[in-house]
Amino acid sequence: MIILLDEYDTPMQEAYVSGYWEETSRFMRNLFNSTFKMNPYLERALMTGITRVSKESIFSDFNNPEVVTTTSEKYETCFGFTVGEVFAALDEYGLSERKGEVKKWYDGFTFGRQTDIYNPWSIANYLEKQKLGAYWANNSSNGLVEKLIREGSKAIKQDFEQLLRGNSLKVEIDEQIVYAALSGKRNAVWSLLLASGYLNVERQEFCEATGRHEYAVTLTNREVKLMFEDMIQDWFMSDEEDGYNDFIKALLQGDTKSMNMYMNRVAMRTFSYFDSGKNPSRAEPERFYHGFVLGLMVELSRRYVLTSNRESGFGRYDVMLEPKNGQNESKR
Repeated sequence: MIILLDEYDTPMQEAYVSGYWEETSRFMRNLFNSTFKMNPYLERALMTGITRVSKESIFSDFNNPEVVTTTSEKYETCFGFTVGEVFAALDEYGLSERKGEVKKWYDGFTFGRQTDIYNPWSIANYLEKQKLGAYWANNSSNGLVEKLIREGSKAIKQDFEQLLRGNSLKVEIDEQIVYAALSGKRNAVWSLLLASGYLNVERQEFCEATGRHEYAVTLTNREVKLMFEDMIQDWFMSDEEDGYNDFIKALLQGDTKSMNMYMNRVAMRTFSYFDSGKNPSRAEPERFYHGFVLGLMVELSRRYVLTSNRESGFGRYDVMLEPKNGQNESKR
C-alpha cells in the first residue's frame, strides 16, 4: 500500500483557529499511529503540508519521517514552474510582451538553491483567463496567518508594515513549528509565513554572535502583497463600520450635525462614566474622549498630517489635520 496524504495540517490549523485543538490532536495522533506505524501493509507514504509540526504530540507514536522543507536542497527541482517554462508558455499563447508583469505578480518562490520559481496554479489560471489576479492567494486558507497577524504584538504589526512597504525583514526561522508557541513566539509567525509561501528568502547569513542563521525575507510577489492588503482592509470594512465611514465624510464636508449624531450614537451605546473616571485618567477624563476622536481620524493619515495636543499661538489645540503634499489650504 502507498498512501498519499495532502495538506495534512489543514484540519490542525482550523482546529487551532476555532478552538478545538486538543480534540483534533488526539484524533490525528491515533490516525497517524494506525496508518503510518502499526499498518502492516504500508509500503511507503508521502505527506504534504505547510507546517512542520514534528514536536507536537500527534507524532509521539509516529516513526520518524524524513522532512523536506522550502529551505532543503533535496527535491529542490521538483516544485513549481521555472522561468524558462513560464516564458515558453507565454510565447505559445502570444503573450510574450507580458513577461515582465507576470514575473512581478507570480515569480519569487525559492526551494533550496532554486530561485525564480513560479506558482503553477496562478500561471495556469493566468494563461486561461489572460488577466492578472490573485488566483492562488484567494484559493488558499489564510485563517491561521490572519489570526496571528491580527492578534499579534505591536512589534509584529510594525514588522509586517515594513514587508507591505516592499522592504526586507531580517528574522530567525524555526521550521519546527509548535502550535502552542505560535501566539507567544515572534519568529514563529515568520516561520509559518515562509512555509506557506508568503515570504521569499533574499539571502541567508550566519550570525557569529548568536550562532544562528538569519534570513532576509520579503513578500513573495505582487499576488501575495495584494492578498494581505485585501485582508487588512477587510478588518475595517465590516457592516458595523459603515457609520465610521459616514463620520469621515461628514468631517471632510464640515457637516457638524451628522458628526454630532454619530458621536452621540456611539457614546450612548458604548461609553460609561467608569471609562473616564478610573485611573489613570481620573484627573483628566478628557483623555478618553480625546483618544477616541483620534481613532476616528486615523484613516485620514494618508491625506493629512495628524497632530495632537500641540502648542499653537497663545494656547494649544486638541487635534489638527494639516493637508499633505501642498493640497488646498481650505482643506485644513
